Amino acid sequence: MTTQYGNQPTGQQSHGAPKPAATGNVLSIIAMVMGVIAFIFLPIVFGMIGLVLAIIAKTVRHERLAVVALVVSAAGLVGGMVLGAIVAAA
Repeated sequence: MTTQYGNQPTGQQSHGAPKPAATGNVLSIIAMVMGVIAFIFLPIVFGMIGLVLAIIAKTVRHERLAVVALVVSAAGLVGGMVLGAIVAAA
């Protein structure tokens, strides 16, 4: 920042637009928990919730753990359905 009397620095820094707050990995962690729960209990419900949360975390919030959450949720969905089929057939 300069003064009105020339290009003498004023000692103040020019700040641009404020940076958005860090979002963290909240949706990704919730999606992973849903994926683990889906492996044991109601895989269609909890697995789908986990997948939706992981997709939102990836596309909208750009969270770092979103890919891991997608994999865990998908594995919980498929694994839970396979495990349920094995238990139901026994």
